[in-house]
Amino acid sequence: MKNAFLISAIQSGAGKTTVSLALMACFKHHGLTVTPFKAGPDFIDPGLHRAVTGNHSRNLDRWMCGDSFVREIFNRYGAFADISVVEGVMGLFDGNERSSAQLAKFLGIPVIVVLDCKGMAETVSAVLAGIEAFDKDVNVACVILNRVGSIRHFERLKAAIESHCKSEVFGYISACADIKIPERHLGLFTAEDSIINSDFINSLVSLVKETVDIDKILDRTLINSDSFSESFETVQHNRKVRLAVARDAAFCFYYEDNLELLRSVGIETVFFSPISDKELPEGTCGIYFGGGYPELYSEALSKNEDMRRQVREFSKAGGVVYAECGGLMYLSDGIRTTDGSFYPMCGALPLKCEMRPKLSRLGYREIKLRKDAIIGQKGDILRGHEFHYSDIYEKSTDIENIYENTERAAGFSAKNTLASYIHLHFAGNPSMALRLASEMGFVRLNSSLNFP
Repeated sequence: MKNAFLISAIQSGAGKTTVSLALMACFKHHGLTVTPFKAGPDFIDPGLHRAVTGNHSRNLDRWMCGDSFVREIFNRYGAFADISVVEGVMGLFDGNERSSAQLAKFLGIPVIVVLDCKGMAETVSAVLAGIEAFDKDVNVACVILNRVGSIRHFERLKAAIESHCKSEVFGYISACADIKIPERHLGLFTAEDSIINSDFINSLVSLVKETVDIDKILDRTLINSDSFSESFETVQHNRKVRLAVARDAAFCFYYEDNLELLRSVGIETVFFSPISDKELPEGTCGIYFGGGYPELYSEALSKNEDMRRQVREFSKAGGVVYAECGGLMYLSDGIRTTDGSFYPMCGALPLKCEMRPKLSRLGYREIKLRKDAIIGQKGDILRGHEFHYSDIYEKSTDIENIYENTERAAGFSAKNTLASYIHLHFAGNPSMALRLASEMGFVRLNSSLNFP
């Protein structure tokens, strides 16, 4: 038997992430190995999970990745842990078939519901009764009450729930708790911002150890572990190609399983910082720029002229470059920030980006390739997610869009450089990783270009 559960709430902002991190920290403090997961396409929460548990957090997204991949990933990495903790997305039932409730049922794991009780007393029982009645196939293991004003407040809430609901209350988080993760336009601050340190983790442990019954949670969330597999097939490749992956405070949005899929087809991933490094890693065969916050580090990125020049020359010479969202911004001619300042970037793509005061695009995307590319062949269907505040305000008419879809999200291509605002998950079409490895190897082995 192993422990596994999903943490959800009735809406975003109810405290899912705080409670998830606190429970993870507490379990680890008690000597348990924790494997974290995140429902949906989010990047920020998985990074925070990793900082607390020391283990990579995996995205469980049935739409982007497919059911078989989600089940395999959950079983594979859950096998190495005492407890698997899945942080839900939005409210428990939000998203219909893509909801946290449907994911919990699909995986066969119970749900811990976090209820934000600020400004509520007995009404909390009506809210919980509605959750229980909405889908009786969802196994609600227990409830944790958040933002509770006092012991007396907690007792009123608990009594109301016990009188009208089936679910048990296993504890609460005080409204006075001095734990808050700062936010900005794309969500919470990231792990790369160094907000998760030993003091913060100790505070998380203290947050729950006095007011949440950890033993009851462990007792109620036991599941049959027969499906967990500790062995899985790996593919060995004699020849490796080196992919330089931009990873620092400006570029930190990557699906961990994308990197794993790339490694599984013979790609060696080497991290570098466009902010501070002056040269691309030695032997670079391709470059991968993920998303993040280049707009917050525009000045530092722009001042690093050596790196900008190397990336531009690598791209113009036909080197394989793949970029998403913030990576697209970095490959552009420049970024205009909200205060009107303009910062030159790599100039690998003839377009300019600017930050907008409001959200520009958000949602799942499915695209079809109009022609062969470094990530696939003409007609391939790829899935991903788009979420950004910036937009393109000027671009050359010569630049080619090779993404065909109904959402107008472009995939800009120039030689062997491809960039888009869409974050693609390679699991939706695993041939993407193999295609990228093949393209990198072909360029490296069949060109006399003087790559770094």
